[in-house]
Amino acid sequence: METIEQVLESKNIRVTAMRMLIYKFLAEKEVAVTLSDIENAFSKADRTTLYRTIKTFEEKAIVHQIDDGTGITKYALCEKGCNCEIETDLHLHFHCNNCNETICLTEHKIPQIKVPNGFVSENVNLVVKGICDKCSGQ
Repeated sequence: METIEQVLESKNIRVTAMRMLIYKFLAEKEVAVTLSDIENAFSKADRTTLYRTIKTFEEKAIVHQIDDGTGITKYALCEKGCNCEIETDLHLHFHCNNCNETICLTEHKIPQIKVPNGFVSENVNLVVKGICDKCSGQ
C-alpha cells in the first residue's frame, strides 16, 4: 500500500506536514467534505493554506470536486489511478436528502456521453438523490 508521501510525490506535489494531514483527513472520510469541514478539522491552520492545498490536490487529480446541488462544493479523494478524465474516470455520487451527506459510488461509472459536433465537454456530474443506507436503516 502506498504511503501518503508516495501518493503526493507521484503527483509531483511537495510533501508538507499540512498536506499529509489533509490527505489523511480525506482518506478517513467515507463521505465528501466541504472546505468548511476541513477548516473545522484544522481550526488552528491558516485558511489560505487549506484552500491552496485543496486546489493543488484538485489540479493534480488527488481530489475531485462534487456539485451535489446543495450550492456547497464538496471534495473527495480520487480512486487510485484516477486522472479525473471525462472519458474514463467519472462515477456516480449519491446525496442523501435526510443526513445531507454525499457519497462517491466509484463502482458505478458514468458512461461516456457523446455531445454534438462543436460542443466540448469539460465536466460531467451525475448525482442521485434519495435516502442513504444509514438513514433508511437497510
